[in-house]
Amino acid sequence: MEEKLKQQASNCIKVVLFGPESTGKTTLSRQLARHYSSVWVPEYARDYLQDKWNNERKTCEPKDLLPIAVGQMQLENHLAQKTDTVLICDTDLLETKVYSEAYYSGTCDPILERYAVNNSYDVYFLTYIDTPWEADDLRDKPNERERMFKAFESALIKHNKKYVLLKGDKKERLETAINYIDDLLQHKT
Repeated sequence: MEEKLKQQASNCIKVVLFGPESTGKTTLSRQLARHYSSVWVPEYARDYLQDKWNNERKTCEPKDLLPIAVGQMQLENHLAQKTDTVLICDTDLLETKVYSEAYYSGTCDPILERYAVNNSYDVYFLTYIDTPWEADDLRDKPNERERMFKAFESALIKHNKKYVLLKGDKKERLETAINYIDDLLQHKT
């Protein structure tokens, strides 16, 4: 199990879109991948949980978190081998850890937590809650956006992760992210 959560070495810069639900992470991931003619790692949990909802009418449970984490890392490790420039990650294991703690009384599986903290990225783009809420089958905390944002930011600070706050409309967020990634690419050795 643990080997499946380990981040494999790669030659690319890795960035993570990070933050509460319905804050534009997927849209921005796609835009950045298109801008850099690169690949993006979709959020494995969305498909996993949508299938579960469609088939069982059940939402996420603690037992789902490790399979979600394994699926996320398999996608990331596979797609990281397809680029030598920048890999755009729609999420990472630290996001799964934050959700685990927020939904399940402050707890997180110790194996998931270890890899969530130890896997490494060049920067996290923390998406602010100034985007309109878009409901779907899986989003369930429209009135807790501020609390969830604080949980995400606190996790980045607690685990000493480099991050850039993205605010504003889609264009502003994209420009901020591109400027930061361009700087990373310029200094890549």
